[in-house]
Amino acid sequence: MRQKVNADRIEQFMNAFARGIRTPTRIYFVGGSTAVLFGWREATIDIDLKLSSEGGDVLRGIPEIKENLQVNVELASPADFIPELAGWELRSRFIKRVGQVEFFHYDFYAQALAKLERGHDLDRIDVQEMIDRGLVEKEKLFTLFLEIEPKLYKYPAIDAQTFRRNVEIVVQA
Repeated sequence: MRQKVNADRIEQFMNAFARGIRTPTRIYFVGGSTAVLFGWREATIDIDLKLSSEGGDVLRGIPEIKENLQVNVELASPADFIPELAGWELRSRFIKRVGQVEFFHYDFYAQALAKLERGHDLDRIDVQEMIDRGLVEKEKLFTLFLEIEPKLYKYPAIDAQTFRRNVEIVVQA
């Protein structure tokens, strides 16, 4: 059985992952990993991430790392669930560099919008933490939502009205 992922395990993952990478690579942490690294959550179920490259040496080491550390690793980002936000890479916050790998937090605005679309209680708590910590500004969050709203039809699983309402509730609070 896989163990919950705390900050120490994320650190171990970064070091283990970087050992096998020989070309410059970027890793973007998403969701629970961000919450754990910022300290508003002690642990998460898995390490969600987006890779800048999915070449052989980048992907090949993940199964072994998962087994050695007994953690779940998922390739997932907000762009898998909502339209990609323009400028997300520029808004992604640098964490650290290990060898050839640069680690970032995936754009907080994209994370917040994906969480608001999903609408779970824990997601709402995460979004409020992002706002309280100054990682997300309400006005900018709504502006970015408006930019992607016309593209929501490409995501038939999204209820656009509920998504908009979830964003408005947070922005108006």
